[in-house]
Amino acid sequence: NGCCLTVVAAEGYRFSFDLLQETMARTNLKFLVPGGTVNLERAMRADTRLGGHFVTGHVDGTGPILRWEAAGKGDYVVEVGIRPEDKAYLIPKGSISIDGISLTVGQVKPSSFTVWIIPHTRDVTNLVFRKPGDHVNLEFDMLAKYVAQIVEAKAKAAMGANPIQGVTEAWVAPAP
Repeated sequence: NGCCLTVVAAEGYRFSFDLLQETMARTNLKFLVPGGTVNLERAMRADTRLGGHFVTGHVDGTGPILRWEAAGKGDYVVEVGIRPEDKAYLIPKGSISIDGISLTVGQVKPSSFTVWIIPHTRDVTNLVFRKPGDHVNLEFDMLAKYVAQIVEAKAKAAMGANPIQGVTEAWVAPAP
């Protein structure tokens, strides 16, 4: 489901993982029941082609599915709720990982976003079993998180100890 976990034991099709309290608190693994379906994917190799965006498996949190429906000829649209502070990491046509699935953001709203799902992705992932109200793991784009951190650090440095009041003309002006 998009969580970076290490297999500590394997027997046939059964795998065991150590789960930290942080993992349980931050992810949807706490909602799993025996027989539940999860997405499993091996880690990306550093010496291979990158197909999509960087998905590290470091889940930022969960969001509830608000809408999950067919739209058009075989397409599907999923709307997921987000915390207001996470909106900054989303842009239309940007990247998001839902349960470890690298997807493209469609629309960003004040407290949610949408993604479009092709039939193949729906059919070969646990999304086929998801329904409104289910919580999915969200990993926001790593580059967006780095940019946000750099901008915040620059703003704090420019304003001293004052909290960020927003981007001003003085803040974006070139240094003398």
